Amino acid sequence: MSASINRRTFLGAAAASSLSLGLHSASAAPASDKIVVGVMGTGGRGTGLAKSFAQQTGATVAYVCDVDEGRAGKASEVVGSVSKAAPKVVTDFRRILEDKDVDVLVVATCNHWHAPAAILGCTNNKHVYVEKPCSYNPQEGELLVQSARKNKRQVQMGNQRRSWAKIIEGITRVRDGVIGRAYLAQSWYTNSRGTIGKGKPADVPKGLDYALWQGPAPAKPFQDNYLHYNWHWFWHWGNGELGNNGVHMIDLCRWALAADYPNRVTSTGGRYRYDDDQETPDTHQVSFEFEGKKSITWEGLSCNLMPEGQKADVIIYGEKGSVRISGAGYTIHDLKGKEIERSYGDSSDASHLGNFLAGIRESAKLNSEIEEAYKSTLLCHLGNISHRTGRALKCNPKDGRILNDKEAMALWTREYAKGWEPVV
Repeated sequence: MSASINRRTFLGAAAASSLSLGLHSASAAPASDKIVVGVMGTGGRGTGLAKSFAQQTGATVAYVCDVDEGRAGKASEVVGSVSKAAPKVVTDFRRILEDKDVDVLVVATCNHWHAPAAILGCTNNKHVYVEKPCSYNPQEGELLVQSARKNKRQVQMGNQRRSWAKIIEGITRVRDGVIGRAYLAQSWYTNSRGTIGKGKPADVPKGLDYALWQGPAPAKPFQDNYLHYNWHWFWHWGNGELGNNGVHMIDLCRWALAADYPNRVTSTGGRYRYDDDQETPDTHQVSFEFEGKKSITWEGLSCNLMPEGQKADVIIYGEKGSVRISGAGYTIHDLKGKEIERSYGDSSDASHLGNFLAGIRESAKLNSEIEEAYKSTLLCHLGNISHRTGRALKCNPKDGRILNDKEAMALWTREYAKGWEPVV
């Protein structure tokens, strides 16, 4: 298959190949307990996932893929150090999709690739583990859920706290009434990031396929402060701190309150700390209101850490007290703030990956199945849309869609590079 093949041409060829080669049916598990994995994206998170999958019983990482050849090569070495053989290095993820022996596509790329790649994975009979956020915009999330259903694929998002035993225990106790009726969940993310500066046009680095890196996003000339991390802070590819890390905490809040779609979303903040190219806020506060008198708040500080000794990811408030979730555990407090119980546990990725593989092998219930994952991702998108339009959003509590605001709904989707439009 030529390197210039586009998405539509590839899907047609893949469909014909599936018929002629007799690929396993869309609903079938692998013929044996062995699960073959291909990993797309080998930054820190992708390489970590590749290594973790390789260490799972019965799983083999056959491919690591990155548009940056150097990063992919290093990832292969890391995986090879913990497995019998180093995985094959490819720069184009379509090499993974065309291999009928691959059962799983892991998507650990930049955000603008998450859903388009995951949808292609489902279409080509791969189960998918997709990093958070599961989509770059709301429409992509809707399409990914549809694709998982249509192709009968197991799709799990990488919000791994959903599989940490003590987090499950703490959330279960909240929902079982340990603090009475829970009605407010507050959440935070803080960091001490520096400036990204003022970028300049530059030549694409050797070994980087920048055109494929952009993929579904309309092409932009290369600039020296885009890669490999600062894309997070440009709306063209990223979702800011809210989509980058806020999704983890907001997911815990929504889970604890048993809240699905909001009826109102408000946002305040901006790029306050530095005068540079960053477009997304470094100081951001978002509030989500739900039917049944429930509310979630999130505060993101990219350039300020909490004072020493103060740490919390989430605090859930109820009629009889509160539950603080921090790290891999929780503490319960009474109405006066006195700690009455503390419990902490393991925080590795192994349990989340194990749950995903069990879903493939045994149809076990996924802890972050894509429809549930999309609801949490959507809250991040709505918070960003509120920020970008500068006003509160009124939403349909049945599906989260924005009501009576054409400008805001225009951000529900995006323009795509020709040939890369996600299609179910």
